Amino acid sequence: MTAQTTDRFHSFADFYPYYLQEHSNPTCRRLHYAGSTLVLLILAYSLLSQQWLWLLAIPLAGYGFAWVGHFIFEKNRPATFKYPLYSLMGDWVMLKDACTGRIKF
Repeated sequence: MTAQTTDRFHSFADFYPYYLQEHSNPTCRRLHYAGSTLVLLILAYSLLSQQWLWLLAIPLAGYGFAWVGHFIFEKNRPATFKYPLYSLMGDWVMLKDACTGRIKF
């Protein structure tokens, strides 16, 4: 996709193929899965233990793994910088798609 075609997406359905293209490196995808899973674990722990300070670790866990994947393995800039909401949605849809076998884990 050229810069002109990625400047504006009119729906998440338009965005998601671009998102998957930006996550073509298997290690990058796996780091996203690890970060998303850790986010869920931190959230569950915080809710069950009522130790709310752990919630502060959620952005670090989620973005930390993802950004390592992008900067070191994918060698691109995370879509989060330009499309924060669609990128957050993309993380969860990509994890769901991997867990259901729709895309390679």
